[in-house]
Amino acid sequence: MTDSTYGFSIQVSGNFDDVVSRVTEELAKQGFGVLTEIDVKATLKKKLGIDKAPYVILGACNPTLANQALDTDPDIGLLLPCNVVVREDNGGVTVAFMDPAAVLGIVRREELAELGKQVRERLERVRDALSSV
Repeated sequence: MTDSTYGFSIQVSGNFDDVVSRVTEELAKQGFGVLTEIDVKATLKKKLGIDKAPYVILGACNPTLANQALDTDPDIGLLLPCNVVVREDNGGVTVAFMDPAAVLGIVRREELAELGKQVRERLERVRDALSSV
C-alpha cells in the first residue's frame, strides 16, 4: 500500500478485467456507483497510436454524499466524482484512489473537510477489501 498527498493505492494480483470487476463490486458495497469508465489504453491507441498497458479510470460517486457536498457548495461538482485508477503494473494490478479528504480540503470549509474524511474512510474500506481477497 502506498499513499501520496492526493491519493492512496494498493497492488493486487489477478487478471486486469477481474480486478476492475472486483473494484466495482466493492465500491457498490460502500454505496458508490461507477458513473464513468475511461479506457485510457484504448483512447491513447485510437488518438495517438500509442500502445500502453491496460489502464482504466473509474468515476465513482456515492449519490447521498455527493448531494450533501452539492448542498454545501454548488460548484463542488468541479471536484467530483472520486476517481479510481486500475492499471496493470509490474506483473500485477495497481488500484489507486483519489483522496477525497485532500481534494475537498482545498475548499477550506469544515463541513466539506468532514465529508471528505467520510468518503476517504469508505474508499479505504474498498482498498482493504481488495487486499483480503
